[in-house]
Amino acid sequence: MPKKDKNIQINILGKNISLKQKHENDYISITDIAKYKNNQFPADIIKNWLRIRSTINFLGLWEKLNNPHFKLVEFDQFKMSSGDNDFVLSPKKWIESTNAIGLISQSGRYGGGTFAQKDIAFEFASWISPEFKLYLIKEFQRLKQNEDKKLMINWDVKRLLTKINYKIHTQAIKDSLIPKEIYNVSKFIFADEADVLNLALFGLTAKQWRETNPNLTGNIRDYTNIAQLVCLANLEILNAEFIKQGIKRNERLIKLNRIAISHMKLLIADVRLDALENKN
Repeated sequence: MPKKDKNIQINILGKNISLKQKHENDYISITDIAKYKNNQFPADIIKNWLRIRSTINFLGLWEKLNNPHFKLVEFDQFKMSSGDNDFVLSPKKWIESTNAIGLISQSGRYGGGTFAQKDIAFEFASWISPEFKLYLIKEFQRLKQNEDKKLMINWDVKRLLTKINYKIHTQAIKDSLIPKEIYNVSKFIFADEADVLNLALFGLTAKQWRETNPNLTGNIRDYTNIAQLVCLANLEILNAEFIKQGIKRNERLIKLNRIAISHMKLLIADVRLDALENKN
């Protein structure tokens, strides 16, 4: 249920009945229900209902079950007086005296009147007319079923969007982590073998990284993730072997770069590395 108040209407036997959602509960206008009995003086119908001892007992029981702040002393006083010829009780007096939450009394030409929590409203409708009560329950249930269907559709849409956004996010991460293929080696100037590995995996030399990140301490390898560290360890072993084979630095860079691309694609797809990354 939404937290803010929400007013809607349903039609029962030609009468528009207002509904309100408040405090995560459904409330139904018993003023509108009373109009089925007396269209001109619905407030008098409600007062007559509140004079009955069984009504006070029912309201008190509902409050005891649902309202920890219900004032029992004041309730007992109403209970003792109910049914007497001179006993008169309005919804507003009941609410203010007992701190009740089952009834809501509000003024105003539009949306005003007395609202009751749905279980109380059904009880009142039964006193007004058993037929009216049955139609009210049926229409109310139909309304709630439609709301549930809308909520389910909205949930399915949100779930689908979440999955799509996750794929977009995942792909963006992969695109940023997988090295770019190096075509023109001559444009790179590197000081040592460490920069051969840096260029193959990160596309940057140590100097270029420091110039790009002047506010960060340490070096480029201090900011790698698990997949990049695994790949870097493999590249170091392979580079040592390529050096033994007498392969020139520029050729080694191209080979290592292609291997880095291949390895990173496999490493990013490995869920075991994700678990290890989360642990760290």
